[in-house]
Amino acid sequence: MTNATTPGAVPDEGEVVTYTRRGPIAVVTMNRPDYRNAQNSVMTYALDAAFTRAVEDPEVKAIVLAGNGEHFSAGHDIGTPGRDHHVRYENKAALWWDHLDRPGGDQRYARELEVYLGMCRRWREIPKPTIAMVHSACIAGGLMLAWVCDLIVASEDAFFSDPVVRMGIPGVEYFAHPWVLGPRRAKEVLYTGDRFSAAQAYEWGMVNRVVPRTELESATFALAEKIATMPQFGLALTKKAVNQCEDQMGLRSGMDSVFGLHHFAHAHNAEVGADSLGGMNAKSMKDSATVSAASTDASTAENRAN
Repeated sequence: MTNATTPGAVPDEGEVVTYTRRGPIAVVTMNRPDYRNAQNSVMTYALDAAFTRAVEDPEVKAIVLAGNGEHFSAGHDIGTPGRDHHVRYENKAALWWDHLDRPGGDQRYARELEVYLGMCRRWREIPKPTIAMVHSACIAGGLMLAWVCDLIVASEDAFFSDPVVRMGIPGVEYFAHPWVLGPRRAKEVLYTGDRFSAAQAYEWGMVNRVVPRTELESATFALAEKIATMPQFGLALTKKAVNQCEDQMGLRSGMDSVFGLHHFAHAHNAEVGADSLGGMNAKSMKDSATVSAASTDASTAENRAN
């Protein structure tokens, strides 16, 4: 990215986001398959550039967000060689100072206000319909990317979770949980850290359609192409109307309040422990998720047997 400077080495992974056109549909694809499309700043700004390109192209009527490889997205990058929290970017989402030379909580707050919460809010306001095409894992930060899209089409093998309470943190930065899941489901998902299936997500109203993995692409593009026949300005106004109503129901102000709690948790972790993540890392989070998934699968099997 041209707006980045890098005091420390970041591996060159090539195009971490790809952009293609299929007629009136722009396809924005996360492309870090070796790391399950974990989201670092390089990817965040590459996503933003791709979305901007789609918005500025008058021939694009709808946008599909996809993930290359085995999974849609494993969330924020907290442990790959390409983790780039030390990279400076020109802020686009938040009018705030740069995070790089700031100490402690100032650094974390400045970075996450821009790279995570701010960018997700920016993408939620894209004036063209957006569809997340989700397969396999959609975890934590991956949920944020799916939730900012207007519609979600998921394959039957898709699963979702926000396990960051294991870090002592009350959910990811873009805290839309009560609005997309409902308060009680949101509490269950956060309290347990358990993953939930595409079928459950559909039942709870979080996803629009669930299809076999082999039909995911065709079903997503059929929906996108149908939407693309509608008047572009009418779609933009309709999106704004629904988003404004959601905000009237407290989405934006609620998210602001929880962002403060999120950073209070980071600060608490840093004060009483070794780091702001409560001593958790990519491996320990993955191990915990594996144990949780096995427990959930066993519980589901028992309930079906009864």
